Amino acid sequence: MKTPSLTNRQRMFMRCAPFNDERIDDRGMRSAVFRVRKCDEFAHQRSFDRAVAELVKTTPIPPEVTEWESKQTLIAPQKWTWKKTAQNPVIVAIGIAVGVIAGIFVFHLVEHMGDFPGEETARKLLSVARSTKPAQFEALKTDAGAVGDLFFMKHRLEHYDVPPEFADFRTIGSRVFDDDEGHRVAQVAVVEKHMQFLLFPAEKDAKSGVPRHFSGWRYVDFENWTGVVQEHNGVCFMAAMRGGEKDLAPYLKKKD
Repeated sequence: MKTPSLTNRQRMFMRCAPFNDERIDDRGMRSAVFRVRKCDEFAHQRSFDRAVAELVKTTPIPPEVTEWESKQTLIAPQKWTWKKTAQNPVIVAIGIAVGVIAGIFVFHLVEHMGDFPGEETARKLLSVARSTKPAQFEALKTDAGAVGDLFFMKHRLEHYDVPPEFADFRTIGSRVFDDDEGHRVAQVAVVEKHMQFLLFPAEKDAKSGVPRHFSGWRYVDFENWTGVVQEHNGVCFMAAMRGGEKDLAPYLKKKD
């Protein structure tokens, strides 16, 4: 029987089909074999394949090959020691990447350990203090400890009080204004080293709306100005001046 007309794909399947139908698990190959199984060309091909298979089975393996295989030369899996594993370029690259990521994480963690609620607002107000001109203040000559009553009576600002550490300073002017977020800010200029006090609402929790408390004094800086901030009764007080932390630190120790 002549070979029927086949597509290139079917002819390829026919030429590489196994001589045992039970070994065919591909649907396309099974279909191609079914079409040509009674053809003389396919029958000759299978006969030749069987003869080659029998010849391979009866061919003895040379001793050299047997010895080579028994010693597992070249194909034997190599045992990796910890030193060799550590020197592997892939392992080294992964280790470097993990080290860099860990270093960045630790750097950011250390950098933000001193962060406190309202720090960004305090830094913005340092910029305001830095750029405020003396003419912008209304004259006010009194002790800083008394300005809390003034702010309450004149502007209805509750708890805008100066802490004991700075209550004895003499004031020379004050003003009240709204910041860019609409919060009422009180600003006081004092005689002591051209220092300024700024009082502003503490940052509130986004869900509950309750002021976020933090304890102690916290430092913040902006362009050669430094401020020290404390929160009390939902209001933050900041003493600001040109200089660094070492210039403000002595004032905090006076009432210790």
